Amino acid sequence: MVLPTPLVRARSLNAYLKIETGLPTGSFKVRGALHSLTANLSRRPISEVIAASTGNHGAAVAWAARQLGVAATIFLPTHPNRVKADRIRALGARIVESGVDLSAAIDAAYAYAERTGAFFLHDASDPDVPAGTAQIGSEVVTQLPAVERICVPMGDTALIRGVATAAKRAKPSIHIVGVVAANAPAYLLSWEQDDVVETSTAETIADGLAVRRPLPPNVSAIRTLVDEVVAVSEAQMLDAIRHLRAHEGITAEPAGAAATAAFLQTSVSEGSQAPTVLLVTGCNIAPEIESAL
Repeated sequence: MVLPTPLVRARSLNAYLKIETGLPTGSFKVRGALHSLTANLSRRPISEVIAASTGNHGAAVAWAARQLGVAATIFLPTHPNRVKADRIRALGARIVESGVDLSAAIDAAYAYAERTGAFFLHDASDPDVPAGTAQIGSEVVTQLPAVERICVPMGDTALIRGVATAAKRAKPSIHIVGVVAANAPAYLLSWEQDDVVETSTAETIADGLAVRRPLPPNVSAIRTLVDEVVAVSEAQMLDAIRHLRAHEGITAEPAGAAATAAFLQTSVSEGSQAPTVLLVTGCNIAPEIESAL
């Protein structure tokens, strides 16, 4: 289990920040990866674990695999975030670049798992991952019992499903806001229409939110657990990164700053007298994004 992360008051925002960037790979993803791999190793021997990722989940699986003595292979889209790819290599995992986006990398990982028998730790569908991310929801309610709203970046939904389940179990009245990239709206559209809506592309600077192919069980889950979903633009995420850096001394990547970007919008910040927690989920900024700041 990962130790609790800080919850701090952001006076520049009149909100609280749950900062996940100090975890071993600079992202919340280690919570779900470690929990799932540990649980699966307790059930059967695993000689190789694989993952498909835009970077942070891959690094988390590589880190968990190293901690638990398992070989790891990570499937990334071609031309991945180099900061994240370098971290994966440094953790001793093998990288396979395949396809133009995350969906293509997932397909390649499934094919490899079928061919080799490797354990595919797919965070979008793995049933054990949300139990790891649920720790965040439990920590938030413990650290700030008065919390009324939590804003959560929403990529493959493993994070928000875990956070919302735990937070609502502890405090049923809590309001959960999911945040997607406007350029990758598949889960927003699916939430709105109560059906799976795929998009042809998911071209966003927030690689952690770049999902175009929602999974039906996840759509059903967020319809039950998530009270509101908003989209943020590329410019709004860049502005949020700048705001967090300038006013709070926090480095966040685009997906990691998405909740802050949403809060800076009127639609979410209205009623901000209600204690609100914004998740800051990752700090691994690609060089090309850094140069745009």
